Amino acid sequence: MPKLDIDLDRASPIPLYFQVAKRIAHAIQAGELPPGSRLHNEIELAGQLGLSRPTVRKAIQWLVDKGLVVRKRGVGTQVVHSRVKRAVELTSLYDDLRRAEQKPMTKVLSIEAVAAGAEVAAALGIAQGADVVMLERVRYALGEPLALLRNWLPLRQQSPSAEALEERGLYELLRSGGVRMRVANQRISARAASPAEARLLGERPSCPLLTLVRTAFDDQGRGVEHGSHVYRASHYSLEVTLVER
Repeated sequence: MPKLDIDLDRASPIPLYFQVAKRIAHAIQAGELPPGSRLHNEIELAGQLGLSRPTVRKAIQWLVDKGLVVRKRGVGTQVVHSRVKRAVELTSLYDDLRRAEQKPMTKVLSIEAVAAGAEVAAALGIAQGADVVMLERVRYALGEPLALLRNWLPLRQQSPSAEALEERGLYELLRSGGVRMRVANQRISARAASPAEARLLGERPSCPLLTLVRTAFDDQGRGVEHGSHVYRASHYSLEVTLVER
């Protein structure tokens, strides 16, 4: 376990176990403790921090309950791959990851003009076979592949460059180009990964993937972007707030 500075405020009303747990949780989420890192055992941590073993044990159990670490017999307590939690909003994955301090990175696989298939044409409200720009990228969070993204843009919009897509989110680029997105239709599902998808995402063949198909529309009701994305189910989840009517 890398050395962490854990400053405890013993006069605070916040329980000591919670102070320890939150500092370790922050280190995990900030990448100071990457997946696979081992925590010191309870005796070592208790000695370093001047705490009792039950206090340290309670802190570790809190981390286990939050899904941040796992106890393995013969190995100890290890940091696991934390899931990216994302609210369902009309935002770019890149921007959501950046706000969550997940250090997003993008690898652009291709940018090319293609003929719109039936699904893409219907989604964007254009003729089947019309030219569209297809973007294909792999999105990373904290150095780990998270999602394979495919997006189609009508030719009336300027296609972003590979360099721009590596530095900024697609929606940010579209908005900076004058596109005024207002609403989107979205469908969430799940399926097994194809061999190519598994290879790009660093997963085993046929692993479960979350799928998201979204079409965004501007303030005039025109389709401005159609996306078909797959996410590693072990690393990603969507959160929805439900309101009683």
